[in-house]
Amino acid sequence: MSDAINNEKTTYELIGGEKAIATLVERFYFYMDTLPEAKAVRAVHGESLASAQVKLFKYLSGWLGGPDLFVQEYGHPRLRQRHFPFKVGVKEKDEWMMCMIKALNDIPMEANVRETLIQAFAPLAAHMVNQ
Repeated sequence: MSDAINNEKTTYELIGGEKAIATLVERFYFYMDTLPEAKAVRAVHGESLASAQVKLFKYLSGWLGGPDLFVQEYGHPRLRQRHFPFKVGVKEKDEWMMCMIKALNDIPMEANVRETLIQAFAPLAAHMVNQ
C-alpha cells in the first residue's frame, strides 16, 4: 500500500501522517474492544490490546508510505505467518474489516482515499484467514 494514491503524496501524508494513524489505530481497537458484534475478533487477542495496538501502528506507518517502523523493529512483517498461532476465520476477518471501516470513517480524509484504503485492507484481512 506504500504507493501513493497520487504522484505527489504518499497515502501516509494524505491521511494526516503519524497523528492520523495513531487515531485510526486507537479507534480501530476501541471498536474491537467495545462492539458486541466484534467479539470473535476481540477473542483472538489477549486481555490487553496494548501490544497489538503498537504493532498495528508501526505496521500501518510503513504500509501507508511513512516511516517503516515495524520492519525496523521486528523485521519483515510476514503477517500471515505471524497470525498462524491464532484462529482467524471468515467471521474474525469480517469483524476486523467492520472495525477498520468504522475507524476509517472517524478519520477526516478525502472519500476516494478512504475507499482506496478499504479496498486495500480487504485482501490484506482475507490473507490472514487460516481456518
